[in-house]
Amino acid sequence: MASETMRLVRPVLRAHRRDLGALAAWSLVETLPVLLSGTLVAAALDHGFLDGRVPHGLLLLLAYGVTMVIGTLGTRQAMPHTAAMVESLRDALIGQVVRAGLHRAVYPESGAGHSGGPITDVSTVARLTRQVETVRQISGGLLLSLRGVVLAMVAAMIGLCALDPLLALITGGAVLTAAALTALLSRVLRRRHVALLRAQEELARRAGPHLTGIRDVVTCGAWKTAGRTVGTGVDAEAAAAVASARAGAGRIAVVAVGTRLPFAIILLSSPWLVSSAVLTPGALVGAMVYLLQGIEPALRAMVQTVSNMGLQLSVTLHRLTDFIDVPPGPPSGTASLTGAGAGAGVGKGTDIALRDVLFAYGPHAEPLFSRLSLDIPYGSHLAIVGPSGIGKSTLACLAGGLERARRGVVTVGGIPVPELAEDELRRQVAVVPQESYVFAGTLRENLALLRPDVPESELDAAAVALGLGETVRGLGGYDAVIGSPGVLSQGERQLITLARVYVSEARVVILDEATCHLDRTGEERVEDAFIARPGTLIVVAHRITSALRAERIAVVGQDSLTVGSHDELLRKSAEYAELIGYWSSAGESAEPAGESTEPAGEGAEAVTSRPYPLVRGERPYLKP
Repeated sequence: MASETMRLVRPVLRAHRRDLGALAAWSLVETLPVLLSGTLVAAALDHGFLDGRVPHGLLLLLAYGVTMVIGTLGTRQAMPHTAAMVESLRDALIGQVVRAGLHRAVYPESGAGHSGGPITDVSTVARLTRQVETVRQISGGLLLSLRGVVLAMVAAMIGLCALDPLLALITGGAVLTAAALTALLSRVLRRRHVALLRAQEELARRAGPHLTGIRDVVTCGAWKTAGRTVGTGVDAEAAAAVASARAGAGRIAVVAVGTRLPFAIILLSSPWLVSSAVLTPGALVGAMVYLLQGIEPALRAMVQTVSNMGLQLSVTLHRLTDFIDVPPGPPSGTASLTGAGAGAGVGKGTDIALRDVLFAYGPHAEPLFSRLSLDIPYGSHLAIVGPSGIGKSTLACLAGGLERARRGVVTVGGIPVPELAEDELRRQVAVVPQESYVFAGTLRENLALLRPDVPESELDAAAVALGLGETVRGLGGYDAVIGSPGVLSQGERQLITLARVYVSEARVVILDEATCHLDRTGEERVEDAFIARPGTLIVVAHRITSALRAERIAVVGQDSLTVGSHDELLRKSAEYAELIGYWSSAGESAEPAGESTEPAGEGAEAVTSRPYPLVRGERPYLKP
């Protein structure tokens, strides 16, 4: 297990060699009081106070005080180097856990592909918020304590040897016995601590679904059942915590064997030691100082603090290692899209075709599509419409290669998606979801995320085309720092995300309600800009005006797909006619593209502030 956990720690230690060296140097300074404590006290008694030389004794005690000040300085100087390593370890662990969590969410069947659907691992929250923070706190405390324990023990034993080798032999034997008992006790403690961690994770797994669905639990009157389910996990965690605490009580006996036993032996034999001139009175007091102020605190820290922290750190890192070590996802293909792009003649390089596609979220779920077929030629403009929850976003993700069909085939440029190199697919096909992603950094870094070398002239052109200019000026230019995405409105975040894709190399752009936070004028401006941009545009439409701008419209029904122009669909698709009727009743005009599409009355504002509310199975209101 040590090799597994060190695999997580070793890169951080390598990156902080200087901090390690500085920490070791200041630790030696910190142990100076322990090394000289007994010797200075013994000299102050024997050669000072007992010899009638009080000023000399006081001077030696003053020297002892000076060493304590120097040791405190060593402790203070060691703190920044410890913090640098601990925070770096925390950042590295969070990065690895997040990557592993995303991998498990994207590839829930460990290589079975996307079609298994996302599975939320609620225990990941416990790992991130509790276990990684536990590693941070323990590693910091362990670094500060372990170096003090080891060096203080060594320094005290050196001091005892200088006073009398016999005392060092007695004390050393007791300390070795305590170390052996600690090793035996650690095995029990480790088992109990592993059981406690598993109980905590099981509690998180049980409680997560009930907490996220608490409204449904209360509505259905199932709170007693939910309470019993979660309560079982709470009881198991409490029992594991009590068992761990009981095992930890054995540390008291270990400390007694390691320090109190040699103290009692030396104290009981002190009359003989002094009368036989084996020890001077000062040396006897100095030995007690080494025992009580050097060895006992170090041993107590080793048994009660360092061993406990080391155990928790080792077990927690082992649990994190189990989570981080995930099987590889489905292998990416190696085929390339030759001839893709605007200069590829008729653009066959990025034609998209779906043939007899079956898709379901999970092996036992009802399929959303069973025999879905669709052709999307390069350079075309397709709008996808239909009631909420019918599968519009799923269809868009299938076309973009983000979802994998359980049966049938999806091709880009005539090549099945699984055979395409993942990086090239993502470079050529961009899916923009409703949730916009803006990270802390400069505006330029956000806009150039998909194309780091994009010229500023193209950023200017994108800002003008999409209506982002006011946001750029308000922030103070492209080099303005976005400290928190919360300073931007939802519409501004969407425009930044859209501009990022606009200046990218993507030849196929899929807007999955990516303009839902823009008003109708802003949405029209964005879509017109993408229509004029070379390549294919697929829009999951939530307004009739968006659908009417498209060359073709795909109406997603209950396991059906009807494709055609606006006029064709009005004649042959009852679902499309119903949808147009709902939109019209809400105040939107159903005039064809190119004619007036301004909203009629206040009802239009309602439809611009929400996606259409149809759900599967509902029949929309038809305007007479």
